[in-house]
Amino acid sequence: MSKSARSENRYASPSDLVAALGGRFSAELEIDVSERGDGELFKWFLAAVLFGARISERIAARTYRTFAKRKLTTPEAIIACGWDGLVAVLDEGGYTRYDFKTATKLLNLSQSLLEEYGGSLNRLHAKAESAEDLEQRLMALAKGIGPTTVTIFLRELRGIWPKATPRLSDLAIDGAKALGFLPDEQCENRLAAARLQALWARAGGAPSEFPDFETALVRHGLSLRRAKTHAGKSAG
Repeated sequence: MSKSARSENRYASPSDLVAALGGRFSAELEIDVSERGDGELFKWFLAAVLFGARISERIAARTYRTFAKRKLTTPEAIIACGWDGLVAVLDEGGYTRYDFKTATKLLNLSQSLLEEYGGSLNRLHAKAESAEDLEQRLMALAKGIGPTTVTIFLRELRGIWPKATPRLSDLAIDGAKALGFLPDEQCENRLAAARLQALWARAGGAPSEFPDFETALVRHGLSLRRAKTHAGKSAG
């Protein structure tokens, strides 16, 4: 750890970082993916689709809670709501910039999940032949589900689904480097993930709880990005 990174890192351990910044977004939204229940997994997939757009996490979280309040958290309920109804719910949550195409995406993915996997994301996981196939199957559910959404979704299932091994996001890597949890020099993505998992294990963290550390790094990466954007605007 460099002297500059050590001075910036005010967290003595990964668990301190999680305690300060928060862990999984799913837990923050009162979604429990730990038991792999189909209902909870679909709720988190719905939230991941919302988080996957270029929109603030605050608006995405508020929009998910609007869906939850209206009990629109199953494929069947989303289809029954219809396109106009989904647009209205998205707008109520503040998701106005992407309301039309997101409504279409949610309808299509719900229909595909029901037709191809009986509405079960666990069944989709079971049919996947590898981690790469799992990611491809998720993206194939609907046009517009891309790598960012899939990474957000699978990140919180690392250690829960055997085939959930997504790449670390750039935000997590930026956060880890800034805090000295990763070296400043470039390292291959899977090696970086292994280093962070080993660090988490040495600190006494359970493998199934590593997503809390990874998500806390993402949260720090987001704060760094916001600070950089604000500094750029101020300089302009």
